[in-house]
Amino acid sequence: MWRTSHPAPRTSHFGHQGEMKLIEGVKTRSLRRIPDERGFLTELMRSDWEEFERFGQAYITAAYPGVVKGWHYHKKQTDHFVGLIGMSKVVLYDPREGSQTKGLVNEFFIGEQNPMLVKIPPLVIHGYKAVGDRMSAIVNFPTELYNYQEPDEFRIPHDSPDIPYDWAVKIG
Repeated sequence: MWRTSHPAPRTSHFGHQGEMKLIEGVKTRSLRRIPDERGFLTELMRSDWEEFERFGQAYITAAYPGVVKGWHYHKKQTDHFVGLIGMSKVVLYDPREGSQTKGLVNEFFIGEQNPMLVKIPPLVIHGYKAVGDRMSAIVNFPTELYNYQEPDEFRIPHDSPDIPYDWAVKIG
């Protein structure tokens, strides 16, 4: 699916400002917090949003500070990540033959400081890492139910030389 020798990655970073070149099929949506004196409300996913395809299930996944949960990809499933607790660095890599963005890496910081939905299409390799000094949690709204007998989940080591990305903190 991907090759062990590859050119330098074309990396795109996403912050609070600015635009980046997204991997083909990836979509993002800034989420709006609606605060009042009781607290706040944030819509995480709506069936009338362009990012929505279909509903398979919903689940929450958490990582402790500095822990990398990745890499993996799906052949059928589209993921919809929303950072819920803390902050997560979500990283995507496009290994797909024929994709106009083959070799591109996208990096997103999502969570309490930057409420955002990230739509991840099939075959795009992805993972995330808790950043900061506390646990982070992501809610996922995948398009497919998890199949316990034949999972649509294909794992790759977080430090695979086949993926041009280093999970280390980048200072400066």
